[in-house]
Order: sequence, then structure tokens, then C-alpha cells
Amino acid sequence: MRTHLTPILLALVGAAHAHITLDPPEAPAGSSYRAVFRVGHGCDGAATKEIVVTLPEGMRGAKPSPKPGWTLTTQRRALRAPYDSHGKRVTDELAEARWTANSEANHLQDAWYDEFVLRATLPAEPGELAFAVRQVCTQGEWSWAERPTADNPRPGAPAVRLLIRPATAASVGRAP
Repeated sequence: MRTHLTPILLALVGAAHAHITLDPPEAPAGSSYRAVFRVGHGCDGAATKEIVVTLPEGMRGAKPSPKPGWTLTTQRRALRAPYDSHGKRVTDELAEARWTANSEANHLQDAWYDEFVLRATLPAEPGELAFAVRQVCTQGEWSWAERPTADNPRPGAPAVRLLIRPATAASVGRAP
């Protein structure tokens, strides 16, 4: 028997299959966006000791939020097209945010849930952004970076995706 799944149902199936999720999963183009990366489990029973988020290009002014008990480090990359912001020339952007547990007592146990947050201004054009997230555990790791393809529409370790919808006059500059 062949079934037909609607695009909304397919999106829900993909979200249920993902193990690092983004809240909210969509936002208006050009808006200020608070990305909440939700970690719902460890690696096959092992506790999480590090989360590394690689940001897609074009997220202006991205700033990660520190977490008590975790060390936050960042990496930056040069912009292809610098821009001016508040009277200053911006020539680079946040490329990676890394949260590392300070001790075993701060590890995110497999049975626990936590969130890792950053804020940025989204690109002005609608589309989709994909974040690669590496989850390092006390034993093993997951690289949540796979993109769906025609041959593999439901990857086993999907990248965390953000849908950027067209902006409205009321949405520009506001957090979703």
C-alpha cells in the first residue's frame, strides 16, 4: 500500500526524527532571532560534554549566550562583503559557538534535557539556513550536519534547519 504524506506531516516526521532541534524552527527574513538549540538526549546513553554549533553565513551580529557550568568559546570568519553597523565597519562574523562542560558534574546526562542559545539578525532574503551541530559525549559523538537529498530524504543525523519566511513590515527587527 502506498501512502501520500502532506508537506506538513513530512516536516513533523523529520522533526520527530531529529535529535537536536531549533526553537522556533522558522522566523521572518531580516528579523532579530533567538535560536534555541534543544538537546534531548546524549549519545547512545552517554552524557553530553560539549556542543559545537557551526553557523551558516549571513547571520549578522550573532552572539551566543553563556551557560553556568560551561565554558563558551567562539571562532569568527571574514565576511565576503563587509557592512556598516552603528557607525562601525563589520568585517567578520561568528562562525562557531562551542559550549564545553567545566566538569563531570556539569555534563548533560542522557536522561536530561537542556538548551543552548544564541541571538542574531537573519538574512534579508527568505530561504532556509542549516546549522551543523556536533554533540560530543563522554563516549562517542553525533555530527548533526546531514542535509536531505533525493537519495536520502530523511538523513540519520540531520542538520538543524531554520526556515526564513518572507518579512512583513511588522516583523523586521523583532524576535519571533
